[in-house]
Amino acid sequence: MSVVDPVFGNIGTNKGLNRLSLRGRDKVQGQWRMFCLVQNIEKLMNCGAIH
Repeated sequence: MSVVDPVFGNIGTNKGLNRLSLRGRDKVQGQWRMFCLVQNIEKLMNCGAIH
């Protein structure tokens, strides 16, 4: 089982995503996915999977 709250806290606090800056469902989904992609890439870099 995993805890999801730290991901939302990190994206909101450390990345500064308090509000989505785009309008429309497709644009908001794209912006959210980009923030999640950055989160996952940083996790891979921190664990040493990406050099």
